[in-house]
Amino acid sequence: MKKLVFILTTVLVFSIAQNATAQKQSIVEIAVGNEDFSTLVTALKAADLVGALQGDGPFTVFAPTNAAFAKIDSKTLGSLLEPQNKGALSNILTYHVVSGNLASGDVVAALKKGNGKAEVKALNGETLTVMQKDGKIWLKDGNGNYSQITSTDIMASNGVIHVIGDVVMPK
Repeated sequence: MKKLVFILTTVLVFSIAQNATAQKQSIVEIAVGNEDFSTLVTALKAADLVGALQGDGPFTVFAPTNAAFAKIDSKTLGSLLEPQNKGALSNILTYHVVSGNLASGDVVAALKKGNGKAEVKALNGETLTVMQKDGKIWLKDGNGNYSQITSTDIMASNGVIHVIGDVVMPK
């Protein structure tokens, strides 16, 4: 019994310590440290948005994974990363960011209040619709496309990251 209590206590302390460490990192530092966000980090650098997302915030970032970016035609993605398309890339990336700290509990409360739908204003000025569909939480972009929120509440020192399975596109 003592061994079990010791093991559970050790796991709990380790989990708390790991969470505390993550919260000391900014959104950008967490993204840089996660292989699944390497395309996002490349795009943030190309759009010159790294400094902005290292600011005080708080920000809520709906972060597409490398697999999400891979769904975009490679020629289109390559073009967006070129310096002359910095404005278009910035518009797309800021469509994934909301001012404020919207943890999953806040999103669920808004969905309940809105009968399964809630709208959030992205930093680029456009609206994203968060909705509950098929027992999952989705983002619906201005073009009517959906992106599933696959992981939530990666807490950072300046906000929170929610992982999404597709890149959402502004109008």
